[in-house]
Amino acid sequence: MTALLLGPHLRHVSERTATIWVETERPCEVRVVNREHGVDAGAPTFTAHGHHYALVEIDGLAPGARVPYEVLVDGETVWPEEGDGYPPPRLRTLDPDGGLRISFGSCRRSPGTVEEFGHDALTALAQRLRGADDADWPDLLLMVGDQVYADELSDEMREFIRGRRAPGDPPDDEAADFEDYTHLYKLAWHDDPAVRWLLSTVPTFTIFDDHDIRDDWNTSLAWREEMWSQPWWKARITGGIGSYWIYQHLGNMSPGDRASDPVFKALRTASDESGDAGAVLDEFAEKADKEPAGTRWSYAHDWGGTRLIVVDSRCSRLLTADRRGMLDDEEFQWLDDQCQGGMDHLLIASSLPYLLPKAIHHAESWNEAMAGGAWGKAAGRLGEKIRQAADLEHWAAFEKSFRAVAADVVSVARGERGPAPASISFLSGDIHYSYLARVIEPGVQSKVTQIVCSPLRNPLIGKFRMANRIACSRAAGAPFRALAKLSKVPAPPIRWRMTDGPWFDNAIATVHLSGRECDVRWDTPRDGGGLTEMGRAKITG
Repeated sequence: MTALLLGPHLRHVSERTATIWVETERPCEVRVVNREHGVDAGAPTFTAHGHHYALVEIDGLAPGARVPYEVLVDGETVWPEEGDGYPPPRLRTLDPDGGLRISFGSCRRSPGTVEEFGHDALTALAQRLRGADDADWPDLLLMVGDQVYADELSDEMREFIRGRRAPGDPPDDEAADFEDYTHLYKLAWHDDPAVRWLLSTVPTFTIFDDHDIRDDWNTSLAWREEMWSQPWWKARITGGIGSYWIYQHLGNMSPGDRASDPVFKALRTASDESGDAGAVLDEFAEKADKEPAGTRWSYAHDWGGTRLIVVDSRCSRLLTADRRGMLDDEEFQWLDDQCQGGMDHLLIASSLPYLLPKAIHHAESWNEAMAGGAWGKAAGRLGEKIRQAADLEHWAAFEKSFRAVAADVVSVARGERGPAPASISFLSGDIHYSYLARVIEPGVQSKVTQIVCSPLRNPLIGKFRMANRIACSRAAGAPFRALAKLSKVPAPPIRWRMTDGPWFDNAIATVHLSGRECDVRWDTPRDGGGLTEMGRAKITG
C-alpha cells in the first residue's frame, strides 16, 4: 500500500467545490470518495525532485456542505487512519447566506518544546474543534506567513541535514535546497496528529513571509546582491520558491485558475514525459525570483458579501538602483484593481502589518530615507546596516507604496469606487504580538482597521518584548517622527491609533462577518489544551 507522506490538506473551497492536496510515497492515483453523498473524484500524481503530489478537485457539492470523506491511493483507503481518535475529516464548502468566520495567524515554530515556544495555537484550535458545534468552526484558516522557518532550525531538522550533507557545508545551520524544504513541511504539518487532522478538515489558505525563505528576504537591493553573490544561494532560493509553489501556492488557487496556470501544466507534462519535473520547477522558481513581475503570488476570492485579497509583500517587491516599492508596478495595478466597493467587507491580508505602532512606523520611514542617502553616503551605508539588523522593512519602509495603498483604501472607504463596504480590514502577522489599530480619517464611510495576530507559536522574550511594549505607547512615536521629518519624510497620509493590545502570547484570531457586522476575537492556548479568550473587539455593528 502506498502511504501518504503528507496530507490530506483541505485547501481552496468555494460554494460547490473543494480541493484536496496530498504528497504520496510513489506515483499513483489518488481518489477522494464518499459514495453515499455522490463524491468520487481522482487525480494522478505528478513528480518533482523525486517527490509525488496530487490535487483532487471535487465539484457539485452543495453550499454549506459538511461531507465526510476518505482518501484512496490506488484503490486502498489511506485516510482517515483507523483509531486516530479524531472525528472524520469533512469537505466543508462555503454558504454565501451563512456569514463567514476566518481564523488567522502567523509565525509558527514546529517542532519544539513548550519551554522554547509555548503551546501551539493550531494544536489548541484542533483540540477546541474536536467537540465544538459546527456553528463555532471557522469557515477558513488563513496562515499569513512563516509557516516554516528555513533559517532557524529545530534539532530534528539539524539531524535530517546531518544525514545528507557534510558538517560545515554552506549554508551553515539553514535549509539548503528543495529536499531540505520538503522535510521542513513534514515537521510542520505531519508529526502533530492534531494539526494533521485540522488541516484535513478546515479549508486553508496561505501566503509566505521572510522565514519561509530566509530572514529579511528582499529587504533591499543590497540584500539581494549579497545573497546572489553566495555560491549556495541559487539552490536555496529555487528550493524555497519551488517548494512554496507546490506545498502552499497550488492550494490557494481556484480549480479554474489551476486549469489555466502554465506552470502547473508544464510540471504535469514534464512529469508524464520524463518522470520528474524538478528541472522545470527550478527554472520557474529562479525566474520568479529574478523577474518577479512575471509571477503573481497574490490572489483574491469573493465569498458572499466578502472579498479577501491576499497580497504578496515579499517576492513581488520592486528593488532597483533607482526605485523601491513594496510591490512592483504590475502587482500594485492588480491590487488597485481589486480594491473596489460594492462588498459588505473588504479584507486585505498581508504578512507584514500595514499599520504599525507609530514609533516603529516613523523609525522605518526615517531609516528608508537615511539608507536612501538623505543624510549622505556614509549615513546611507549605516542606514542599510540598521535596516537589516533591526528588520526595518515593513510597509512604512516603502513610503511611496504606503501612500499609494492609503489612497486606494480611503477612496474605497469614501464610496468613490462603488458603495462603501461596512469594514475594510488589514489582516497581518509577522511582528510576534497582536493588536487592533483603527484609522481616524474624516469623510470615510467604512470602518478601517489593522488586525494583527502573531505568533501562532514563537513568542517574543525578554528585552524584545519590553522594547515593543514601549514602542506601542503613544509617547514613543514623537522622537522618531522628528527624525523622519528631519529626513524630509512627509507626514503619513492617514491617521490611526492602537485601541486594543498589544498581547504577546501565542494566539489565533477569528474574524466573524455577518451581513454588515464584523467583530474579531483573539484566543491563546492554555495549559492542558484548548483556547481561552485573550481579547475581543467590535469593528462594525
